[in-house]
Amino acid sequence: MERTLSLRSLFRISRPINLLLIAFAQVMTAHFLIETNAQGLPALQDFRLYLLILATLLVTAAGYMINDYYDVKIDYINRPKAVVVGKGIKRRVILMLHSVFNFAAIGMGWVVAPRIAALIIFAGVMLWWYCNGLKRKPFIGNVAVAFLTSLSIYLVAYYFQKNELLVFTYALFAFFLTLIRELLKDIEDRQGDRLHGSKTLPIVLGFRKTKQVIYIIAITFVGSIFTVTFQLNLPQLYYYFGGLGVLFCWFMWKIHRADQKEQFAKLSTLAKVIMGIGTLSMAFL
Repeated sequence: MERTLSLRSLFRISRPINLLLIAFAQVMTAHFLIETNAQGLPALQDFRLYLLILATLLVTAAGYMINDYYDVKIDYINRPKAVVVGKGIKRRVILMLHSVFNFAAIGMGWVVAPRIAALIIFAGVMLWWYCNGLKRKPFIGNVAVAFLTSLSIYLVAYYFQKNELLVFTYALFAFFLTLIRELLKDIEDRQGDRLHGSKTLPIVLGFRKTKQVIYIIAITFVGSIFTVTFQLNLPQLYYYFGGLGVLFCWFMWKIHRADQKEQFAKLSTLAKVIMGIGTLSMAFL
């Protein structure tokens, strides 16, 4: 029997680990890169920061919900045990929660600053557009998700209007790693995507050529990070990103060797770990 709403299902559909990573990155950005607000108080004492974080998490959770709503048939093929839509939560309840979460996020963003509310609206529209069709097109959907992930970090600097170049470095880091991770997920999910008419990059080019695209992105990623790091001229970043580069090279080697669904699933998780380790480097600045 279809359940109206299960709290366990609501927890699962909201991707709590991903939300915690976003909140962690925003808190780290505020504490280590921004440090103080316009009044000279520690950034972590500004209550609007927490409203900004909560607004980000709500609009992101709403995006996850609507994504599962549109992808339920594909998910029954790619990951049948993880399907929540229609099992733990009724479809109409997901639509209602999606609207409630988005409006709550916009309201919180407005309290922080009207310009933050405008970006929350933009993010909500982009997430809906992505889930409603953009994700089924080659590459552009991956870029959209990567951009929104990087925006969640840059949003902190945009609110405080401080250290924007330094924060941009980490936003760039998040952008490229998320882009690689999204392509890995597309390779992992290509069976279900193909059956339902999606035109993701692995379906259009094949998974081996998609790997070549990942290699190009990786080279661009390393070049971009080092370019911005040299402009910042912070020796701590050289050492940390140099060490992280060793892990990243191993990660890319694993991508080169991978050819099965389970391997790509593990690599997707490893990309999250690398992103978390990269975020920790903020503490050394």
